[in-house]
Amino acid sequence: MAGFDEALENRLGELTRETKKRGIPLMIVIEGPPASGKSRLANALYMALDAKYTNFMATRPPRDIDLRYPFLQRFWNHLPKSGDINIHFRSWYAQYINYKSYGIKENVRTEYADIRQDMENFEQMLTDGGYEIIKLYIDAPEAVRARHIQKLKDNPILKWKAEEFEEQLDKTDYLKEMNQFLDTPTGSPWEVIDFEDKEGAVNTLFSTVVKRLEARLEREDQTQEEVVDGDFTEDYEAEFFDFNFEDEKISRKDYKAILPDLQSRMREIQFQLYKEKVPLILVYEGMDAAGKGGNIKRIREHLDPTGYTVNATGAPTDVELRHHYLWRFAAGLPRSGHVAFYDRSWYGRVLVERIEGLASTQEWQQSYEEIKAFEKSLYNSGAIIIKFFLSLDKDEQLERFESREDDPAKQWKLTDEDWRNREKWDEYVEASEDMIRKTHIAFAPWHVIPGNNKKYARITALKKVIETCEARLGSDAKPGD
Repeated sequence: MAGFDEALENRLGELTRETKKRGIPLMIVIEGPPASGKSRLANALYMALDAKYTNFMATRPPRDIDLRYPFLQRFWNHLPKSGDINIHFRSWYAQYINYKSYGIKENVRTEYADIRQDMENFEQMLTDGGYEIIKLYIDAPEAVRARHIQKLKDNPILKWKAEEFEEQLDKTDYLKEMNQFLDTPTGSPWEVIDFEDKEGAVNTLFSTVVKRLEARLEREDQTQEEVVDGDFTEDYEAEFFDFNFEDEKISRKDYKAILPDLQSRMREIQFQLYKEKVPLILVYEGMDAAGKGGNIKRIREHLDPTGYTVNATGAPTDVELRHHYLWRFAAGLPRSGHVAFYDRSWYGRVLVERIEGLASTQEWQQSYEEIKAFEKSLYNSGAIIIKFFLSLDKDEQLERFESREDDPAKQWKLTDEDWRNREKWDEYVEASEDMIRKTHIAFAPWHVIPGNNKKYARITALKKVIETCEARLGSDAKPGD
């Protein structure tokens, strides 16, 4: 190929083998107007990379099923694991432009400016999490693009492609919107590649990616060893969990009288959520043996099982550890009209990972803002988010542990890890209160519920779920409608 620099291709291969070795996940975004030549350059790049750990992700216009999930769901689902490469041929940018041009609002409850902020936050949290994001905009003069389209028109086999390009230009504001992104870049910078001829553009593309990877590897060589410190306070005094637990209880008789009506109402709410296509996300955190599982059970006991999922969070698998820590939770998000329970959640980053030294100080400290941005993106896509923390007195926890230990039917619930966690009670209380203090937001509030009396905790949580859903659904959620 005349003018093609083979040394650049070899250097690119060398660098990506090194990023693979070091476990650096790489995302290469390719955008550009129709007929700009971006598919030719994308294929040249794809051919230059090792297919064993390179994925080509072509973003198509959203289908009906895509509109049932949060705006960024597709991209969360397909994040590359450490050391792998994604080529995003069109990306969240093209998807945003499609949404805005066609007025798509099915899974967006706010202004498009909020979705732009979600995109910026998405890139930032990935970059902070070690991902290298290279954004390439393939540009070409209008005359060059017109020649490409005419050439397609002259070929009976490819004429349909020319018509598709013309439709995209006619029905979307791609050029206008992308120029705004280029003029006011956020997140990772854009690299603009002018398509004059294929060989020259390929050389420019390879050179651009090579420079970015060389800079990244140089930064890796200068990176200092991460500090791992939970940063706990000596003699910490609880603020949120200092309950008089004796005042927070309900009798067995009252519990049996109240629960059925609440569960029946919850079932009505579930069908109304489905009708209105509103997803509901219920997050449960709390002390070991505080009753999270039993609480969830009473909320879902009368629900239609085809409309909810329960995500029980344990230690991450090897595959999950090779992705961003939010990746495994994004995979369990509900589609519109469905309910998702999280029995422990993404807050493990600032709880167990902080306490046990499984995350560096920088990782768990920056995750407060990342989690808020993640939840904001879910809210922007229409979700109701309710977060419960079930508190428990330390003596009550001991009684429950001993009861489980003596009951063959419940011994499976008690592990050596539970006893070990109990030894770090004070650290868990401080980490939990820090979490609540820093991630309590209007659209995703925390509700701290005393859990010594399980019946009280169940009724309190169920009432809060119903109350919150009725407020969101308005008059449509009134009983009997």
